[in-house]
Amino acid sequence: MTNHVAGKSIVITGAGGGFGSLVSRKAAAMGAFVTCGDIDLAAAQGVVDAIVAAGGKAQAVEVDVTSLAATKALVARAVAAFGAVDVMINNAGIMPLDFFADHEAAYAAWERCIDINIKGVLNGMVAAYDPMMAAGRGQMINLSSIYGNFPVIGAAVYGASKAAVNFLSESLRVESRGKIKVTTVKPTGVPTTGLSGTVVNQAAGIGIVAHNMPEFMEMVGQMGEGTFPAERLDPASMDYASLAPEHIADAIIHAINQPWGVSIADVTVRAAGDHFVL
Repeated sequence: MTNHVAGKSIVITGAGGGFGSLVSRKAAAMGAFVTCGDIDLAAAQGVVDAIVAAGGKAQAVEVDVTSLAATKALVARAVAAFGAVDVMINNAGIMPLDFFADHEAAYAAWERCIDINIKGVLNGMVAAYDPMMAAGRGQMINLSSIYGNFPVIGAAVYGASKAAVNFLSESLRVESRGKIKVTTVKPTGVPTTGLSGTVVNQAAGIGIVAHNMPEFMEMVGQMGEGTFPAERLDPASMDYASLAPEHIADAIIHAINQPWGVSIADVTVRAAGDHFVL
């Protein structure tokens, strides 16, 4: 396959871990120039050190995506170092699943969710917009979620934030046709990214698994104990039950690895045997 990733300047927020780290490493291995942005500079630098040790080119930049000025500075660093921002991946996000009844404990997390998941994505889009339009081409990749597909119990604010990402993405796609292509990535539940650590009430996961909740919780418990059947964690198995984050990262790379005139607009990758109903 032709490599359309090599030589592209790619900016990734939330690059210090999860999907951001994986995509950064995979893109650099294919010859991209990667700017790894994260609020945790040490985490981003760790990713960059691994990339450089493997012969790739990357830089780490501390960024708080809730600040437009900081996000513009992130993009400016990419332009200064690598001459452009060809791809902007708005990946940073949190997932405070909870019920309205949890409002006393959850409200601060809801506000932060709105700031990061909505304002952070918008800031990334705004920061990269002018350089891309000036260059006459670019790709915006926004991380949404299957939670943005439909409102369910336990994810009112998180789901609303991801529905907002869908709206922002589609609006830009229509407005910037022929100049900026837009990809919306909607991951399913991928427990091993660390995003589950931002959940406020674990019981709120019922919205995404519904009638599968007992079996899902049994799986989570067995995975924690190391007793879950190995064949159900094998992607070669038809009953593959829990998607590894590498598959989402590979899908993001696939969306980048297209000719400039070809846009993969929506990406959802599922484990064939997962429990999610959205």
